[in-house]
Amino acid sequence: MLDRKTPPPFNRSTAFTLIKPIKIVLPNGLDIHFISGGEQDVVKIELIVKAGRWYEDAWGASYFTSNLLSKGTTGKTSFEIAQIFDLYGAHLDISPSADILSVSLYSLIKNLQPVLQLMLEVLTEPVFPEKELEQTKDIYLQNLKINQEKTSFLASKLIRKNLFGDNHPYGKELEQKDVDNITRNHLQDFYNKFFTPFQIIVSGKTNESTRQLIADSFATMQVLKVDEKNNASSKQSRSPEYLEKQGSVQTSIRLGKKSVLRSHLDYTDVIFLNHILGGYFGSRLMKNIREEKGLTYGIHSSIHALQHDSFLLIGADVNKENKELTFREIKNELKKLRTEKITPEELDTTRYHFIGSLQTEITTPFAHADKNKNIILNDLPPDYYNKMIARISSISAEELLFTAEKYFNEESFLEVAAG
Repeated sequence: MLDRKTPPPFNRSTAFTLIKPIKIVLPNGLDIHFISGGEQDVVKIELIVKAGRWYEDAWGASYFTSNLLSKGTTGKTSFEIAQIFDLYGAHLDISPSADILSVSLYSLIKNLQPVLQLMLEVLTEPVFPEKELEQTKDIYLQNLKINQEKTSFLASKLIRKNLFGDNHPYGKELEQKDVDNITRNHLQDFYNKFFTPFQIIVSGKTNESTRQLIADSFATMQVLKVDEKNNASSKQSRSPEYLEKQGSVQTSIRLGKKSVLRSHLDYTDVIFLNHILGGYFGSRLMKNIREEKGLTYGIHSSIHALQHDSFLLIGADVNKENKELTFREIKNELKKLRTEKITPEELDTTRYHFIGSLQTEITTPFAHADKNKNIILNDLPPDYYNKMIARISSISAEELLFTAEKYFNEESFLEVAAG
């Protein structure tokens, strides 16, 4: 008989086993990483392109080029493209970011051949229709108008500008004049210069014939050499900046500073200490600012590790009259990080939460692909996440004090607010 009164024994696990990718190199130089797993007959093909904001010559070129890729080819309209993907139950997702542009195709295995051919047509024969460009610009400007009324948007824009400068890809936010100035020629020029994949990651339930189909499909794709680009950030502002917004009862506050890249030896220590500070619901900032003082519904601290730089960001929305108090309490928590040793109970709780959260992030082959993508793009060792878990499992309170002194000094943070 099943014993329902005695709970099963609790077992703490530090296991983290990623599906190991199988890498092949095509004759044209393209790398394909196959991550095979799962029970469903679905596949995801992700092309990674060095065509993010980092590479722009004209502001907005990456965003609008990516948004118009599937809006028409030499042989099909945007409606026809969407109709074919829908007919086969497939989905094409094109996502620009600060550093890269990602093009992902999700498809049933049985329907892969026709939708893969359509994906290739979208990638190699875009025409960037003028009408579609004008519609996309109108939509962007409407969303921008709405966002400009949100204090959270204004504060995030302000902190990035102060960290990197408003002429830097990581600090720049598109304004109306940038959108007005963008033309179809800018998109075509950006596409011709930068739109060439340099990595392909395939995940899902694949077999030999599926892998061969994918390899054959991309083997004839023209691959260009994209030179690295240097973008120097301006000197960081040291003075607080407060943006007054008439009629707003809410103030969005941000504290930020430059941090370390994923490849840095201290990255694991920094990201774990950030978890203690404000990385989850039981963090110190949540307990102080939300639970004890009731100043906000939520407050978070996060590391934004980009390809060429990294920054640490603390953010919350509070009532206007509580702005100074909230800043003061956040700085108090930062000071405690470097002056008071963490208790064994808090260290263990945060340790197990961090490791457990990391383990739950690899429940599907697509999730395994995302972790492998981080490893590939940042040139990390294959056992990167295992080493991260091992480090967090053994890190001491004394080592965390050293990390806090080095990277979390409250005087080193920039301070902005909007509202």
